[in-house]
Amino acid sequence: MRIRATDDAIYRLKVSLRGVRPPIWRRFLVPAGITLRRLHDCLQEVMGWTQSHLHQFEAGGVIYGTPDLEFGVATISESRARLDQLLRRPKDRLTYEYDFGDSWEHDVVLESILPPAPAARYPIVEDGKRACPPEDCGGPYGYLRFLEIIADPRHPEHEEMLEWAGGDFDPEAFEVPRTKEARRARPTRGL
Repeated sequence: MRIRATDDAIYRLKVSLRGVRPPIWRRFLVPAGITLRRLHDCLQEVMGWTQSHLHQFEAGGVIYGTPDLEFGVATISESRARLDQLLRRPKDRLTYEYDFGDSWEHDVVLESILPPAPAARYPIVEDGKRACPPEDCGGPYGYLRFLEIIADPRHPEHEEMLEWAGGDFDPEAFEVPRTKEARRARPTRGL
């Protein structure tokens, strides 16, 4: 998904995955006026998730997502909330939760506000560290267990876990694309 810049400002955001050490994070650019629905798509893309689970945002004690009366939680539609309504100045932040079962919580921080670049298409990944965890690995605790198992060839579940992860997983894998054109590409996940 690519978003064209308008006359709006551009936000430099840093998203960091909570509960995992060493940190997993990405720095990227998006138009300030995008909806939270579009921000969700951008976060999925820059982190390396696969759009396989439900999600929600929280800012100032308010939940934004897809309203669902069955859950009984008052939720404001993410399609109606704009990023620049919630993050107005550098250091403002919100929480993005992905996969309610694994409960991957992300801190999203506004680092700076920039002028738009002519003809740029967003999101643009600027920097980051470490591979996105595999989907359905059990959240931060399950991911740490997964890493311990794949690091120990003598572990009884070693081969099974590697096969489940697609045959290979490098938790350190992340490369910032070298050219402007390539920076629009999806970052590698290390799988």
